[in-house]
Order: sequence, then C-alpha cells, then structure tokens
Amino acid sequence: MAARSLEIGPAGIRTARTIEILRTERGLAQRELAARVTAFGRPMTNTMLSRIERAQRRCDIDDLVALAHALRVSPLALLHGVQAA
Repeated sequence: MAARSLEIGPAGIRTARTIEILRTERGLAQRELAARVTAFGRPMTNTMLSRIERAQRRCDIDDLVALAHALRVSPLALLHGVQAA
C-alpha cells in the first residue's frame, strides 16, 4: 500500500491560519486552546495544535469540529477563513 501524501492544500492552509488568528484574537495560548479541545473529548496537546496551525499536521474532521466548538465558531467559519474588515 502506497504512503498517503501529507501535503496540505489551500483549504487546509487557510483553516490553519484561521485557527491561529481566532485563538490569538481570543487571547488564548496554544496550551489553553488544546486543553479546551481535550475537555470537549478530543485529546489534543499544544504540540499537536502548533503543528496544525503551522500546516505541518492535517486537521481531520474531528479536530476541526472540536476546535470550532472550543473557539465558539462553526466548523464552516474555520474552513472559510477570516474575512478582511
């Protein structure tokens, strides 16, 4: 079985950037957001979150939903990105 590519596409990069922007706007450290996600039942370390934000780790659908819940936005908001004001 061939190894699956880990390249992260434009939607993944946009989502990663949006997670970081929303986290910092809310004044949360990575460890605080990771702890919130973990409290919602999706175990996540600050290292995992850091790798997601830097687009070095894929954000799977379960991560996306838990992160959205922890940031108090819809999963679609993470996918669409932060709109310029």
